[in-house]
Amino acid sequence: MKPVFPLLIAACILLSAARAQGAKELLQKVKAKYDKVDDYTATAKMKTNVVFIKAPVATIKVYYKKPDKIKIKNESGVSFIPRGSANVNMNNVLGLSDFEAVEGGMEKTGGVNCKVIRIFPLSDEESITRATLYIDESRLLVIRSVISTKENGTYELGMSYKKYAEWGLPDKVELSFNTRDYKLPKGVTIDYDNGTGKEKAGEATPKKGKVEISYTSYIINKGVPDSVFN
Repeated sequence: MKPVFPLLIAACILLSAARAQGAKELLQKVKAKYDKVDDYTATAKMKTNVVFIKAPVATIKVYYKKPDKIKIKNESGVSFIPRGSANVNMNNVLGLSDFEAVEGGMEKTGGVNCKVIRIFPLSDEESITRATLYIDESRLLVIRSVISTKENGTYELGMSYKKYAEWGLPDKVELSFNTRDYKLPKGVTIDYDNGTGKEKAGEATPKKGKVEISYTSYIINKGVPDSVFN
């Protein structure tokens, strides 16, 4: 009789390789959908829930230009989106060229059964260290993502889609992050209070900040000048 153990190892290797290939093929299909958008200008409402930022619900404009230019302007001229998470589209992850991808089974999120794909960039030059995407396979949409970065901590994005789903553009984005990793934009000063004064030394616990962006309209592929991003 031939040894069974080596055959099992070979089968496991082939299965793992097939799953990795399947994960990359799914990511390519999702990217092809998102790549239909070269640029957009969007109008939205932004709600900020961060302990050290006193900000009312604001009307904002969001400008995007492929591959990774994005600008968020609110009515006061300042936006408090954590650096490293401003790409509320998925091109910062889907645009990776050197990475490994692993299937992580199925999981229900946002009421949708999603395929879980874990991504591990292989280049040390990437700011992203790992990412997990929850993908609606039938619509090729990312419903949720958890992205870890070298300098800006870990961010979680939850997306819901309606009118602009065919473009991969969400009607609502919910961003959550650890306020300990929050970095203010250069030149911005605000009434800062992270609440640590109310805690004893050594007992500080991470606090979650949340930003909700509800889009009311998009103008897609009509051109956005580079000057907008200066």
